[in-house]
Amino acid sequence: MGCLIFGMATTAYILIETAAGKAGDVSNALIALDEVVTVDAVIGPYDIIAVTNTEGQNTVGDLVISKVHVIPGIVRTVTCLAVTSN
Repeated sequence: MGCLIFGMATTAYILIETAAGKAGDVSNALIALDEVVTVDAVIGPYDIIAVTNTEGQNTVGDLVISKVHVIPGIVRTVTCLAVTSN
């Protein structure tokens, strides 16, 4: 099993709940961010799952706070760090 190492590439999954009718606008804003690898609309308790790739765990937090949370239409996020990657 892999381990988390500071300073190395970190993959995170950001589960996003959007305001009604805002999923498309939020998706477009997310995919424009350099750190975002993919954006998928999903059905369930969340509306979007964004996959990110950053340089370390601290930059994931910075990304979510400074670039994701400020996108109009986002109601709530949950960020999940990957502990292994293939």
